[in-house]
Amino acid sequence: MLIRAKDSALVVIDMQERLVPAMQAPARTIANTRLLLQAAARTAVPAILTEQYPQGLGATVAEIKKAAGKSPVLPKVHFSCMEDDEFADTFRALNRKQAVIAGMEAHICVVQTAESMVEAGYDVFVVSDATASRSLDSEHACLARLSASGVRIVTTEMVVFEWLGKAGTPAFRELLPLIK
Repeated sequence: MLIRAKDSALVVIDMQERLVPAMQAPARTIANTRLLLQAAARTAVPAILTEQYPQGLGATVAEIKKAAGKSPVLPKVHFSCMEDDEFADTFRALNRKQAVIAGMEAHICVVQTAESMVEAGYDVFVVSDATASRSLDSEHACLARLSASGVRIVTTEMVVFEWLGKAGTPAFRELLPLIK
């Protein structure tokens, strides 16, 4: 199944000031999430960002917040975004059948959100190189579990090129230098 811009929404989970430094490969995760947000904006894919208990974990890191533009940033306390009424209502209102997920921590909020979205009937894609945990074991366990549940594990470039669909367009020319 292809990830199509007209069918998908980007969900960026909990990339917050106090979480990011403790993650595996935080620079890679942030850079790839920034690219996803830029590609989403260029291909008319809506994005939603979340913050887990922002009073304790801080705000979304500035680099991600800037790339997100006017996308909503929703506070939450549930580990699964879909258990939070504001997020669930906002996501459903987008009327998209595909969820592309990046975020932290993979084995907690990402896995629970992805599983909840599968239960709700969405096609879910987790971006492995834009998702992180404090330990590699937790990241690997998350991706293995999700893959076994029918979630598609993808990379940032897979998402960007599937959203683009073809070469030679203005969006392709604009995004290509960001990928290289």
